[in-house]
Amino acid sequence: MGAMIAGHATGTGTTRYAERLQAHVPAEHFRPLAGGALAASIGIGTYLGREDDATDSTYTKAVARVLERGINVIDTAVNYRHQRSERAIGRALATAVRNGLARDEVVVASKGGFLAFDGEVPSDPGAYLQATYVRPGIIQPGDVVGSHCMTPRYLRDQLDRSRANLGVETLDVYYVHNPETQLDEVSRPEFLTRIRDAFAALEEAGREGKLRLYGTATWNGYRVDPSERGYLSLPELVDVAREVGGADHRFRVVQLPYNLAMPEAFTRANQKLEGVFVSTLEAARRLDVYVMASASVYQGQLTRALPPVVTEYLPGLTSDAQRAIQFVRSTPGIGTALVGMKTLAHVDENLGAAAVAPMPWERFKRLFNEA
Repeated sequence: MGAMIAGHATGTGTTRYAERLQAHVPAEHFRPLAGGALAASIGIGTYLGREDDATDSTYTKAVARVLERGINVIDTAVNYRHQRSERAIGRALATAVRNGLARDEVVVASKGGFLAFDGEVPSDPGAYLQATYVRPGIIQPGDVVGSHCMTPRYLRDQLDRSRANLGVETLDVYYVHNPETQLDEVSRPEFLTRIRDAFAALEEAGREGKLRLYGTATWNGYRVDPSERGYLSLPELVDVAREVGGADHRFRVVQLPYNLAMPEAFTRANQKLEGVFVSTLEAARRLDVYVMASASVYQGQLTRALPPVVTEYLPGLTSDAQRAIQFVRSTPGIGTALVGMKTLAHVDENLGAAAVAPMPWERFKRLFNEA
């Protein structure tokens, strides 16, 4: 691993990027993150794919292409393709910076929480985990729920692995990955103790310059009813962050699935804020938390045969993939629609959605009422 790239996304850098790319994407394509950096309304995700050199190469090329064309949000996780996705991104970032891209123009996000292998599934996974995590004392007995761990020692280890894989000194966003997994086995009071310890460790990592913002990347936590075992209360988590980080805490970003088939973040009033239940997106807006939407095209399921009403109300686009992305990025409260992109053909198609402005609320509202 060569020298780490210093710096992080800034308002100055991302504004420079937006202005340089204005021939490709309109100004409305960029939204403000906490701290002033501008994040593109579409980001590249790197979850799917085989653990092989060919897929590494396609991801490296895809990241290079989106950075050239107006997408400055890159999302990954240490366990995606057993660390290979992070390393593919690292190669793309290093090349882009050598070719003139500035580190302060790009928002790089990763996640930690699930046990990660190194490049491939080892022949003896148990022995690997013992040697890598248990014997060095990174994980203690009782720390792991299923294949999930979010103790301070483990998260700090994973954060450092991600920084090394990506080749960056500072991550712009770092998520605790699916923390609701812990609720499969531990009580809610114990969960809150564990999340408080995790947030305290991430606040400390922020003070050390290893991350700028942190949050939670979830699947079910923010979508389900409060009666569900895996439910997460966003106001409760923000309160925890305030306890450990003060008024200037860094818990400023969440990730959750949102798409035409999974609209709960917008439609379900399941977050209790000041005595009233509101949607997760509304709660995030009031709490100054930026929302990244995962599964914008539902892992490809929304890229074909959308209902005609969707085509009618999402004009100016040429494919169902673009319409699905446009729906997500036009939803009030969504900051960035994350889309997995492995091939240059997919990248170019998705860039077609970036080239048009998000839908105004009046038109979006009509789509929701009709559909």
